[in-house]
Amino acid sequence: MQSLAFVAPMIPGKTDMDRAALQSCANGKRQPAHEASRKRAGISREAVWIQSTPGGDFAVVYLEADDLQVAFAALSASPDPFDSWFREHTLEAHGIDLANAFPPPEQALDFRRENASSASAPTAAGARA
Repeated sequence: MQSLAFVAPMIPGKTDMDRAALQSCANGKRQPAHEASRKRAGISREAVWIQSTPGGDFAVVYLEADDLQVAFAALSASPDPFDSWFREHTLEAHGIDLANAFPPPEQALDFRRENASSASAPTAAGARA
């Protein structure tokens, strides 16, 4: 399973529109089409958070798929009406044209604690047992 996280800047004034579209995909009228789209693309998980910052709002996106390259190719070229709507929405809300190459983010750190489940808990004094 491959995973990817990235941020997408929100066009000023488009946050509420994006929030409503995401709600529609999560549990509204677009939910069945959204689920079918992600199934076709091989996406097993998609999570989106809206983060407000002093520099503007951002969508924080996390995706999981067996093959992310195949998933992005499917989303960028699918003639399905939902996928076409999603590309148009992404362009309007974020200024990102999914129909063209979408460069992946540069990974700068990937820390993974080894044997996290077998690590002993700290004692009251902070030393490991």
